Amino acid sequence: MSASSSDRFYLTTPIYYVSDVPHIGHAYTTIVGDALARYERLRRGEKNVFYLTGTDEHGEKLERAAQAKGMSPQAFVDLIAEEYQKTWRLLDIRHDDFIRTTEPRHEKVVQHLWQTIAQNVGPDGPDIYLDRYEGLYCVGCENFLLEKDLLPGNLCPDHKRPVEKRSEESYFFRLSRYQQPLLDLYARCPDFISPPRRMNEVRTFVESGLRELSVSRSSFQWGVPVPGDPRHVIYVWIDALTNYYSALQDHPDKAAFWGSHDAPLAIHLVGKEIVRFHGVYWPAMLMSAGLPLPRKVLAHGWWTVDGEKMSKTLGNVVDPRTLAEDLSASALRYFLLREIPLGEDGDFSYDALVQRYNSELANDLGNLLNRTLAMVEKFCDGRARRWSASASPEVRGERLQLRADAVRAQVEMAMAELQPQKALEAIFSLVREGNTYLEQAAPFTKVKSDPRGADHILYNVLELLRWLGLLLEPFMPERCLELRRQLGLSSPEVASWPMVWGELPDDTVVRKGATLFPRIDPDRQQELLGKWRAARRAAEQKAQAAAPPVVGQPAVASPAKSAEPAAAPTEVSIDDFQKLELRVAKVLSAERVPKKDRLLKVELDLGPLGKRQVVAGIAELTAPELLVGKSVVLLCNLKPAKIGGLLSSGMILALGDKQLLGLATSDRDVPPGTALR
Repeated sequence: MSASSSDRFYLTTPIYYVSDVPHIGHAYTTIVGDALARYERLRRGEKNVFYLTGTDEHGEKLERAAQAKGMSPQAFVDLIAEEYQKTWRLLDIRHDDFIRTTEPRHEKVVQHLWQTIAQNVGPDGPDIYLDRYEGLYCVGCENFLLEKDLLPGNLCPDHKRPVEKRSEESYFFRLSRYQQPLLDLYARCPDFISPPRRMNEVRTFVESGLRELSVSRSSFQWGVPVPGDPRHVIYVWIDALTNYYSALQDHPDKAAFWGSHDAPLAIHLVGKEIVRFHGVYWPAMLMSAGLPLPRKVLAHGWWTVDGEKMSKTLGNVVDPRTLAEDLSASALRYFLLREIPLGEDGDFSYDALVQRYNSELANDLGNLLNRTLAMVEKFCDGRARRWSASASPEVRGERLQLRADAVRAQVEMAMAELQPQKALEAIFSLVREGNTYLEQAAPFTKVKSDPRGADHILYNVLELLRWLGLLLEPFMPERCLELRRQLGLSSPEVASWPMVWGELPDDTVVRKGATLFPRIDPDRQQELLGKWRAARRAAEQKAQAAAPPVVGQPAVASPAKSAEPAAAPTEVSIDDFQKLELRVAKVLSAERVPKKDRLLKVELDLGPLGKRQVVAGIAELTAPELLVGKSVVLLCNLKPAKIGGLLSSGMILALGDKQLLGLATSDRDVPPGTALR
């Protein structure tokens, strides 16, 4: 029997541009989507859920990247697309389809959609028409930018690279025609875009007036040809966005997941930087084509690193594959889902990752399982001894049962609101409740006076662990499967949403195995942090070496040629220089700033001037403990400011420009507070 539209759940991620291998930002979006889809499968059934991800493989940037490597564009995108699929397997991503925009099934639907839109004719002409476009173009964005939005030197604000002035023939989509229909949509469906501030941003953008949208390119050929005009290829606004629809069109059962005008189904999970494309351009095109709209566009925030948006151009990306291999996919998934509410920004920190791993996964959940199984083996012959149906509420663990029922309801509400962070917060309150129950019921003491006194207490904790293994299944499936194996369940690979307390069969034999989340000791922590930070520094240096020269600055000359003289530094007067107060300071203590990988909180001795706290971005130069006792040069009269949430009163001087090379210091021992002159 086919499912009704109300039973179906259709969720998509953006399709990722295959200019390079995936980073932690891509992983976050895909893990969030996977957790939501896995939860819905437990609640709705396997056949009623469809989770889509994939890769965006057309465009000038990819054509150029392939040429630079001496490869055909298809060979290049095949290589990177495979890296995405390998990464998703490593991170336990279970998608129902992986769409690639170079697949014939996608290109066919894109061309059909183009023709449908082009045939829609209004009073001012067809929705797609030929004209000419002139403007400033960024190859990195693959988009025309307005001059007012550029950085000095005509630089793209995102890629920090020069834009190109272009004039080319282009097909346009008559977007302005859909200004009022879009505003009507937002009024009719106020949660069409969430969170609300993203809806407000989009509504303001539309209210300010819509310009016609360039939807083809003739300056390159790596794309889907425009039907009837192969001089042009269809641009990303139609090509890439159509993937959400094209992936469903090769089978009637899949097509039903798109929904209807009266019952839309598609939920698009996207980063906040592309919400305009999904909340304005995409629904306008669907309106033009007469197709049902998505149900919701859900925009998540950015992961920054040390306060800066991740960018391959800057080289400050975090590789999810290394973290998953070192800690497990489940640990990485848990951290990303637990650290920030969906929709908010978060600053990625290796220290925060290890801290949450140790405190919540190793100490709280892992320890509850290990202690319980050890006591079951010791006091209950390794078997779950279930209470009888006539046992008292206290013996049946009524306290735990009521708490488990309440948490299940909280999780269901959080997931209905598309907030996995809230769900995990509730689940781990139940983990802590289990540890408290075990301590207070004290089976290790009870057994001394009553040989069978531990049976029912430990059964209740085993049953709680069974619930936890099911509640946590969407978020960290691999470790939850292992948890259920250790509980001795006959079919641990089969998960279902927990509903009834006491379903762990009597006489089940537990099978204590390897620790779910081995605690990371201080030595191992320093080893991992050193490895991860070194890899990121290497990526940053590689990106800096590969960056093109900025407009207005000469490129670095090759060794065989004489270099251009460096530009003269800006001159300052002696009066300006004398305003700076530079003094030698001795480091009394130093420690890392939580969640800020590059920052150290440093306490300094300035002799007669007293002590001073400074927050300095020098963590890549030295371990904090090795800084203690050193003399550094401090700019003392810098106006105090908050850095990383802490007050910083001064600046420690370091050597280097983009890359730190060392600290400025004295060549001999001098008393703290000594002035520089």
